Amino acid sequence: MKLYHKILLYQNKLLGPYIRFILALFAVLTNIASLLLIIGVVYQYGFPMTAEDIHYLKILYRWIWIVYLVYISLNFLLNFHNFKNRYKHLTFILSGLLYLTLVPVVFHHPGGHGFAAKFWLFFHSEAYGLTILALFSLLNLSDTLVRLLGKRTNPSLILAVSFLVIILIGTGLLLLPRSTQPGVTLAWIDALFTSTSAVCVTGLTTVDVSSTFSTMGMVVIIILVQIGGLGIMTLTSFFAMFFMGNTSLYNQLVVRDMVSSKSLNSLLSTLLYILFFTLFIEIIGMALIWVSIHGTLDMTLKEEIGFSAFHSISAFCNAGFSTVPNNLGYYKLMTNHNGFYVIISFLILLGGIGFPILVNFKDIIFYNMKHFWKALCTFKFSSYKKKHLYELNTRIVLIMTVILTVLGTLSILYFEWNESFAGMPVGDKWTQAFFNAVCPRTAGFNSVNLSAFTLQSVLIYIVLMWIGGAAQSTAGGIKVNAFAAVVLNMHAVLRGTNKVNIFRRQISQESIRRSNATVIMSLGILFVSIFLISIWQPEMPIISIVFECISAISTVGSSLDSTSLLVFKSKLLISALMFVGRVGLITLMLGIIKQKKFVNYSYPKDDIIIN
Repeated sequence: MKLYHKILLYQNKLLGPYIRFILALFAVLTNIASLLLIIGVVYQYGFPMTAEDIHYLKILYRWIWIVYLVYISLNFLLNFHNFKNRYKHLTFILSGLLYLTLVPVVFHHPGGHGFAAKFWLFFHSEAYGLTILALFSLLNLSDTLVRLLGKRTNPSLILAVSFLVIILIGTGLLLLPRSTQPGVTLAWIDALFTSTSAVCVTGLTTVDVSSTFSTMGMVVIIILVQIGGLGIMTLTSFFAMFFMGNTSLYNQLVVRDMVSSKSLNSLLSTLLYILFFTLFIEIIGMALIWVSIHGTLDMTLKEEIGFSAFHSISAFCNAGFSTVPNNLGYYKLMTNHNGFYVIISFLILLGGIGFPILVNFKDIIFYNMKHFWKALCTFKFSSYKKKHLYELNTRIVLIMTVILTVLGTLSILYFEWNESFAGMPVGDKWTQAFFNAVCPRTAGFNSVNLSAFTLQSVLIYIVLMWIGGAAQSTAGGIKVNAFAAVVLNMHAVLRGTNKVNIFRRQISQESIRRSNATVIMSLGILFVSIFLISIWQPEMPIISIVFECISAISTVGSSLDSTSLLVFKSKLLISALMFVGRVGLITLMLGIIKQKKFVNYSYPKDDIIIN
């Protein structure tokens, strides 16, 4: 063995334990610094601050900055090989941007107003430094959280706890003085209710959103809506996998099941597609909304852009929150704004059909474009053949969506033509019927006071809310996938067949069993909830209680003007229903109930008397 090899081996044996201890110590310090940075930012923007508070915050930010610099430098110097394998290129770029904050420390201000002076001032600014530190904090905490999933923890329980943690954080943010309008005091139960409604993309509120929350409060609500719409674990796993390197095999399997990715190889691309589709559709929706309302609502350009962005996110995430009084029944929107309601409706539908279907649409478009271009280049159009790219799930969801939307539109139009739609132009009646047929899927916007609807329309609304949107989407309900499976199973039973077939495909028994379980559990939880609220609030009409409970568990957000009348216990129960509806009945039960191990034996079969 050569001499320098012996020296390196000796140093590794002697210094290795100390190096690992130092790196582990600074990893813990970095996590603490990340949490302190988030707390500092919340305090800075959530509370009125004195000059002394600002001074101490700057000191805190400076120490956090030092911890990050030392942590990254130590990893570069002492652990570069593992650091390089674990971290992605983008994190190296962010490290370089962090090192640029040393420019004002090493060099004095060059003077004047030239490029060098502007360069120095830019890297000296608090906004630049705080943005870089915030990004590192987010990435570091995401990486830590996902790596903790390497423990053999139940994925369903992880998902439920993640939603609960974000709800509690959102509650705290909404209770900040700057989150509410001057002179408004928000009770903690109302803050918890609103945070739960936002994270669970429901839209039910016990207070008037526009008059209770300030601009900062609205920003907090829409961020909670976006996090809830994307899915907390989807967002966290994306940051950890894309920015911080590959996670364990177990973590990747967990995330794959959550986002319905077909394989581990396509997991990161699936996460990227989810984020891309979300941002792309929301940006397009924001632009279309702005065009439809520009110059008509007596808003400044900044207010119009904020209105458009808020409602685009709220609609695509099926949340149902609005920044204007009376939700989307705002009097300035109710005339000459049919285009606005149609745009909101299609954003709701796109959010409600699910990310797997959007990815399937992408595959279909790319396949056809590729083969059309090939046929165009080779002039062999006869050889161009379409392939069966529509997945069974896509076909079922699209057919069910069209059927429910068309039947809902025609039914509401028929029953409300001379009732709540009386006096409207014919075009407005059709638009409002379409809009109110889409909203139960599960957006929660309302343009017409639902308490003015006929009983028949309310019952139709209840059915549409209970069914909801598609699986793996921003919508709630038992899902159209489960409803279709139950109906097809019933059809097979009535015809006397033992297999459930559709489109030359057989639906698996596992899908049938899960669908039946979802329906039974949904009805059971609804019965218990309605029963309890009827005891706590006997003065409330039973139809209002039923509507409120179904709206909550289906994460719809519509109400018959009863949400503000709920007592403390009812608010907690409705919050729990929203939580259960967003996490998913099956998912929550799998996280709570201990799973039975697979057994190879089976008992003798026997029949029970049915009919």
